[in-house]
Amino acid sequence: MNRLRSTMHFLATPLLNPANPLTVYVIGAGGTGSQVVTALARMNHAMTALDHPGLQVSLWDDDKVSPANLGRQLFAEAEIGLYKAEAIVNRTNRFFGTNWKARPHQYARGTIKQGGGAMSANLFISCVDTVRARIELASMLADLSKSQQQGQQRPYYWMDFGNSQQSGQVILASVGSHPQPASTLYRTVGQLPFVTDEFDAVLQGSEDHDNTPSCSLAEALEKQDLFINSTLANMGCSLLWNLFRGGMTPYRGFFLNLKDHRSQPLKVA
Repeated sequence: MNRLRSTMHFLATPLLNPANPLTVYVIGAGGTGSQVVTALARMNHAMTALDHPGLQVSLWDDDKVSPANLGRQLFAEAEIGLYKAEAIVNRTNRFFGTNWKARPHQYARGTIKQGGGAMSANLFISCVDTVRARIELASMLADLSKSQQQGQQRPYYWMDFGNSQQSGQVILASVGSHPQPASTLYRTVGQLPFVTDEFDAVLQGSEDHDNTPSCSLAEALEKQDLFINSTLANMGCSLLWNLFRGGMTPYRGFFLNLKDHRSQPLKVA
């Protein structure tokens, strides 16, 4: 009797046993991005302890730390007025001994042109507030995929974080289709869709968060609750950890409702 095989995505082959650190671009250093970088630093420490070359992270954000950021985001009072990217990366490098890079700019087409060429990484992690930013990043990744870059410049995956006050989601996508091994146990899936393709109608019909700067922590908490960002960051990085550690994943994300403590995994399909 034929049983329906479960679906599985196997990690892109060049990332299975790399000779060099995997390059990562984290875009956005706010509530979620600041937490994601810390989780990635812990992951990097564990990976190198297991004889993996680890991660080389660049953090992109042109915003500066304000008093309203303290408490919900990972910033100290002494960092008010500093670029968020520089504050987080400098602190991470001192604590973990990494040599990660702060880029106090937006990751946008204009930035790439000013940099003098295609600026890319193996893994993109977006922690942005607007639909427009996601759509632009999706377009840029599609262009980078077509350029057939190789090695440390080639993009393989895009993980997008998004949230409202007490709910959110994490969606992992592949940049292009990655060859999959033959398997009698699983039905393998080589391409994971972009969030902008799969949920295009929802994104286009939704309204972006109110991006007006908050004047206080109390006002900021009306927009995003205290633990939504850190919960999403840890769960999303756990998905990445399992993918890199096991070389495969049956899940490509999840939906989270922190108000009633529910999470719903999104299976590879």
